[in-house]
Amino acid sequence: MDAVEKPKIRSLTLVRARVLWQAPHMSVLSALRISITPAAAFAAIGVYWGTFAAMVPVTKARIEVGDAAFGTLLLCSAFGLLAAMWLAPKLERAVGPRVMQLAALVFATVMVLPGVVTGPWGFALTMVALGLASGTLDVLMNARVSELESRAARPLMNANHGVFSLAYAVSAVITGWAREADLSAVLIFGVAAATIVVISTRLAMPVPDVDAPEDGRGRAPWMPVILCGAIVLLAFSGEAAVEAWSALHVERTLGGGAAEGALGPAMLGLTMAVGRFSGQAVSERISEIRIIMFGTILAMIGAGLAAIAPTVAVAYLGFGILGLGVSVVGPIGIGIAGRLVPPWARTVVVARTAVLGFMAFFIAPMIMGLVSEFYGLRAAFLVIGGLMGLVFFLLPAVQRLAMAGRAPA
Repeated sequence: MDAVEKPKIRSLTLVRARVLWQAPHMSVLSALRISITPAAAFAAIGVYWGTFAAMVPVTKARIEVGDAAFGTLLLCSAFGLLAAMWLAPKLERAVGPRVMQLAALVFATVMVLPGVVTGPWGFALTMVALGLASGTLDVLMNARVSELESRAARPLMNANHGVFSLAYAVSAVITGWAREADLSAVLIFGVAAATIVVISTRLAMPVPDVDAPEDGRGRAPWMPVILCGAIVLLAFSGEAAVEAWSALHVERTLGGGAAEGALGPAMLGLTMAVGRFSGQAVSERISEIRIIMFGTILAMIGAGLAAIAPTVAVAYLGFGILGLGVSVVGPIGIGIAGRLVPPWARTVVVARTAVLGFMAFFIAPMIMGLVSEFYGLRAAFLVIGGLMGLVFFLLPAVQRLAMAGRAPA
């Protein structure tokens, strides 16, 4: 090797090292540039649910119910979610480019209700309305990202879900400060609603006009929905458990204050944002199935650590590890489902997969409430950690479906 070749090789090595260093950062930014409109919708959803999670101790105390009853009342949102699965594709066809704007404005209208209801029946109806409004927007924005993934031939879900997590964490922290300042629930939820109204001005986006085939094969396949939806549901169960019960776990089990309690869901949101932004870059280089496996293992470890935590700091560590692990599993599951079907079926399949996954945000809190009622919140977090392990039984079937490159009906 001559003296001229050595500097060239050294120069190429430095360039490659620089590219590898900058790749994750650039990957996230470029993904968000491609999907900036649905990313704003993800931020809107995050603003509200971060506020809601930090307000759980106040809301539960106002409606005066026990753990099991509160968990069951949260399940009422599932009825709204089921309706959203049916409504979102129809609304998309009827409204067109401004469908996400309309969904966001309806969501902003109903999101003030948790700040004013006082009884269990009023709270149950409120959760149905929230499930319908947030579920409709959630389905629409995930469908738009799935379409952009197909067009750009690259994964985009993790970056967008990372925006949700970041908005969720910031909102939870701000809500904790607002609670410490003794601001009213109406004011807190009202500010969150006003923020969504502002974001809604940025949500107009063209809706692809793709017709189903006329040869009798126009029925959307269910296999990707069942397999990917189950994985998303199990992953979101861990997220939902921390969102709904971490503040209570910190304040009641470990004796923390209101601001410390709000840091429970905030820690989840921050680590999920880190995990999802990192996952955006990693998913373009490593098998998505392998990412799901590693993420699930981390989430189970985090749930166990939160369960046995002797101090608030250890509980935060557990919430953070759980959030880091579970962060990538749900977005990847939704993304795989959208890529396994033809364009005409994408919104329907993404809607079904997302809604099945979102059921975790109501089933998991109910399970947490029932277990906590009889055995305490420590046992409840252990149960959720065990349930997330079921992901490993579903992965082989998803891998076979992905490798086949088609979705059987």
